[in-house]
Amino acid sequence: MAKIELVDVSVRDGNQSLWGAVGLDTPQILSVAPLLERVGFRALDYCSSTHMGVAVRHHKQNPWELIRLTKQLMPNTMLQFIGTGFRFISWETAHPDFMQLVYDRLVEHGIERFVVLDPMHDWPAIEAVAKMIKRAGGREVIAALTYTISPVHDDAFYVGLAAQMALCPEIDRAYIKDPSGLLMPERARGLIPKLKAALGGKPLELHAHCTIGLAPLTYMIAAELDVAVLQVACGPLANGGSLPDAERVVANLRALGHSVDIDDRALGLAASYFHRLAAAEGLPKGQPQEFDAAFLSHQMAGGAITTLKRQLRELKLEHRLPEVMEEIVRVRADLGSPIMVTPFPQMLSTQAVQNILGRERYSTVSDPIIRYLQGRFGRPTGAVDPSVMDRIMDRPRARELANEAPPLSPHELRKRFKPGISDEEFLLRATMPADQVDAMIGSGPAPRHYNPDMRTLLKLLRELKSRPDVSDIVVEKPDFRLELKSGSHA
Repeated sequence: MAKIELVDVSVRDGNQSLWGAVGLDTPQILSVAPLLERVGFRALDYCSSTHMGVAVRHHKQNPWELIRLTKQLMPNTMLQFIGTGFRFISWETAHPDFMQLVYDRLVEHGIERFVVLDPMHDWPAIEAVAKMIKRAGGREVIAALTYTISPVHDDAFYVGLAAQMALCPEIDRAYIKDPSGLLMPERARGLIPKLKAALGGKPLELHAHCTIGLAPLTYMIAAELDVAVLQVACGPLANGGSLPDAERVVANLRALGHSVDIDDRALGLAASYFHRLAAAEGLPKGQPQEFDAAFLSHQMAGGAITTLKRQLRELKLEHRLPEVMEEIVRVRADLGSPIMVTPFPQMLSTQAVQNILGRERYSTVSDPIIRYLQGRFGRPTGAVDPSVMDRIMDRPRARELANEAPPLSPHELRKRFKPGISDEEFLLRATMPADQVDAMIGSGPAPRHYNPDMRTLLKLLRELKSRPDVSDIVVEKPDFRLELKSGSHA
C-alpha cells in the first residue's frame, strides 16, 4: 500500500470554484494559516495572478503583503502559485523580462512551488517558463497535464508530453489537472501507468474536481497506482465544483490500507473554521455531485458555470442557459477543441452568448478569440473549422490585431509610471486600472485577524452605532447576557 501526500486547494481553487474567488480575504486567510500549517500538507495551492487581481480589485488589499505574511505563519508548508506562463493578471501576453520579474518577486515573498499550466500544452512555452522559475529560485516546478476529452487528446498525446517533461531538468514533477472532473476510473487505470512510465521516475500528482462525482473514486484508483500526491479541499470548500473533501479522502485511503501522515485534529479544526466562516458570511457549501453526462460534452468547470449563470442573470437571460451550453459545445468544436481551462471557458462561453444573441453565428467576435486563432496562445491542438477561421480572420479587427506591437519590456513600461515605485507596485500598475491600485494603497494595511464567531456581534455593534435613536439594547440567551447602553457602544 502507498504512502500518500496531500496538497490543499481550499484557499485558491476551492475559493475560486465555489466562492467566485472573492470569498476569502487577507484576515480570513491569515487566521486559518497556522491551522493549515499544522495539518502536514505537502503544499498549499495558494494563489494565482487572478487571485492577486481580486485582492486588489475586490478587497482593496495588497496581495504581495498577503503572501509574505502567510509564509511567516506557514514556514514549513510550501505555498503554490499556478500560472498560465507568459501572463500576469491581464489577459495580454507579457514580455519575458516582465514575467521574470513576476517570478523573482513571488519567490522573494514566499512562493516556493509553481504550477506551469499552459492551456495549449505549448511545450516551448512550458520549458521557457520552467527555466524562468528556477532562475528566480523556485523550489519545485510542476508541469500540468490538463485532462480533457476530445478527438485529439488521447493517451498518446499525454504520454508524449510526459516524455518531454521527463527530459526537462527544470521540471520536478507533473500532475494531471482535471478541471471539469472528467477522468473516469477506467481511463485512469489505463492512462496513469503510461504517464508514470513516461515520466521516468518524476512523481505524478492528481488534481480532479468533483463536478460530476467521479473524482473521489478516481482518487482511490490513483492511490492504488502509486500516484504520489492527491489534491483536496477542506470542509465547505470541498465537493461541488471543487475538489474531494480532505477528511473523507484520508478516511477512505486509510480504510484501503494506505498511509497518510497528517494531523487529523488540525485538519478537523481547519475544516471547522471554514464551516464557521461560510455560515458567518453566507457563503455556499460544496455538496457531493451526482453524475451528469452533459459535462462530458460542454466540459465547463463548476466555477465557470457559476460565473456564466451570474452573467446571464445580470442580462436577464438566465432562461437561455441550456441554449448557451449547447452553443459552447459547437464553438469548442469549431475552434479545434481547446481544453476548458482558463482562459478558454471564459472565452468560449462569451462567444457562445454572442452567437446566440447576434444576427448570426460569429457576427461578433472578441479580441481574445481572434488572438487565439492568430496563435498568440500557442498552436491550436485540433483543426479549426476552415469556414469559421476565414470568417473571423477576414475582418478589419483581425488585421489590426495582427499588426499589434509586441509586449513592452519592464524598462519601457516603467516610463508610464512615477519613478521610485516598488517592483510590486509596478507589476500591479502595469496590469490593472490605476484607480483600483490607488484604492488599494489608500486603504492601508489589511486587518490581520478574523473570527467568524464574532461576525454577528460586530454587525450588531455597527448597526447600533448607526442608530443614535436607540438608547440601549439587551441580548440574552442561556449563560449569556450583553447589555449595551447609549454612549458606550461596547
